[in-house]
Amino acid sequence: MSGSSPALPVSLPGDPPGGRRAYAVWGIGVAVYFVAVIFRTSLGVAGLDAADRFDVNASALSTFSILQLLVYAGMQIPVGLMVDRLGTKKVLTLGVVLFTVGQLGFALSPSYGMALASRALLGCGDAMTFISVLRLGARWFPVRHGPLTAQIAALFGMAGNLVSTMLIARLLHGLGWTATFAGSALAGVVVLVLLVLFLKDHPEGYEPAPARHTGAAFVRRQIAASWREPGTRLGMWVHFTTQFPAMVFLLLWGLPFLVEAQGLSRRTAGELLTLVVGVNMAVGLVYGQIIARHHAARAPLALGTVGTTAAVWAATLAYPGEQAPMWLLVTLCSVLGACGPASMIGFDFARPANPPERQGTASGIVNVGGFTASMTTLLAVGVLLDMTGDNYRIAFASVFVLEALGVVQILRLRARTARRERERLVASRVEAVHVPV
Repeated sequence: MSGSSPALPVSLPGDPPGGRRAYAVWGIGVAVYFVAVIFRTSLGVAGLDAADRFDVNASALSTFSILQLLVYAGMQIPVGLMVDRLGTKKVLTLGVVLFTVGQLGFALSPSYGMALASRALLGCGDAMTFISVLRLGARWFPVRHGPLTAQIAALFGMAGNLVSTMLIARLLHGLGWTATFAGSALAGVVVLVLLVLFLKDHPEGYEPAPARHTGAAFVRRQIAASWREPGTRLGMWVHFTTQFPAMVFLLLWGLPFLVEAQGLSRRTAGELLTLVVGVNMAVGLVYGQIIARHHAARAPLALGTVGTTAAVWAATLAYPGEQAPMWLLVTLCSVLGACGPASMIGFDFARPANPPERQGTASGIVNVGGFTASMTTLLAVGVLLDMTGDNYRIAFASVFVLEALGVVQILRLRARTARRERERLVASRVEAVHVPV
């Protein structure tokens, strides 16, 4: 079949050994990402407090989220290049310093402008974490572990989201703005110390080949070579198509939709948003196990998640009554919980398509997809709400436009990617046969 994918090989020549040391080192990188997500999502539980503190309206408040996504998305390819050129430890160290200073600056900001600048700085540091953790996993574990380690890293990111929802919110109302945000910045200091003392880019004896090009030539070659691979482009479109429905719902428009359009209380709406996070964590482990054992399941899982999301969204928006029943809203939030794990499948297409020295760049290209779609939809929903007098049915219909675009691109690139993977797998087996013992 033209759309099938070869089985994921048990090992490849030059595979790192994995083991306890690998889990310990990789765990430090995951801890950094965990703290970054806590800082990233801490504003979500402090929106009303921020509006009072800086005396801003809803539009100005939403600028915090949009700016942070813009910085994050814009940094993905530069960060990928930095990871490939400088290594994981240096980039993660810089990222921790930036997002910790950003969180501390947010705690102490006396004005809206300084707070906005602090969130931009935080977003810049946050952008350096996930790609670095993906590369760290690729350097320390055999190739067959790639799908599962990526999903587990994403799971810890969602756990960071839960910490913001459950802990930061309580501290904020108990200790106040400055003490809560300044105190949370200490977590950045802790992971920075662990990172500097114990993290290593790769196991001994598995050093990557040094980059032969520097400057603009290196940048052009890395981006061009990564983009030429259909697996990289397919991964970007998978990420584009799967991530944004849940991201838009959790980051900004979910709570207003549930409260204003569906008539729920803030408490009930908050419980439904927590359901999205909980399902995300559970599904992530399931998807990781499936893909690790059945590599051909990547595209069906991604397309199945997109199709189910579109169907449930359509049922919710087209429900004949003024408000959808609770069972349908629960179903919607449960399905949205699968979007994050499905977006991780994009990295599983890019990973085998690129050699180790391009993993960071390729991951950066993939990661741009979902955040570009999220920013586009955030703006589209806001504009349509203003144009239609807060008609959420029309505003959220913009989701289907981006999903349709993404599905067309996924179907277009799927067969080409599978063919290249088969060719690469055959070449690797031939190489393994001829490696001298």
